This record gives sequence, structure tokens and C-alpha cells, in this order.
Amino acid sequence: MTSVRRVLGTWGERTAEAYLRVCGITVIDRNWRRRDGEIDLVALDGETVVFCEVKTRRSTAYGTGAEAVAGLKAQRLRRLAAAWLAEHRRHGPVRFDVVSITPVRRGEPRIDHVRGAF
Repeated sequence: MTSVRRVLGTWGERTAEAYLRVCGITVIDRNWRRRDGEIDLVALDGETVVFCEVKTRRSTAYGTGAEAVAGLKAQRLRRLAAAWLAEHRRHGPVRFDVVSITPVRRGEPRIDHVRGAF
């Protein structure tokens, strides 16, 4: 990954985390990694464990970030979530969200939050 993409991705994850906090959702883990992938953010929305994929795009020319999370990516995130739950001995309701961040030239970034995306 190029340094520009890495910086953009890190900015997007921080922006998503701040947004979730404002929504009353508490982030409890960041960038949880295993050999087969990564979960960007793990949060609690009340009693629900939320696995959040953050997609930061410079524009929507190739679709939104949420549109990029489907098929094999969603399956991988489900497997990673099961591993996270087992490792942290968590039980209860689970949800998968996607937060898309698109910077704008002036003002606040565009944030699209899809709750229960898959």
C-alpha cells in the first residue's frame, strides 16, 4: 500500500471512530489482525457487538465504500468476527456495519453509515 493510501485510510478510520462515538457507539478494539485479515473497528452499541468495516474513498466515481463490501469480503469479515468473539469470550447480538468516508474540499467529510450491512 502506498503511503498516501495508508494516510487516507488511517484518517478515515479515525474519522469513523469519532463519528461512531458521537452516535453513542463505543469502540472497544481497532485494527484487530489475524493472518487471514483484519477488522477495522469493533464496537458496542448497547449490548450489540458491532464489527465495522471502514472504507475511505477519495470520490464515489467507482461506487461507495459500502458497495465494496460484499461477497468474499463479507464472508471473510464473518469468519474474523467469529474468531474475535471466541478470543474475547463474547456472546450476544452481533451486527456488521460499514462506514464510508469521503473527504470533501471544504467542510466536513461525507459519512455514510450502513447499519446491518450484511
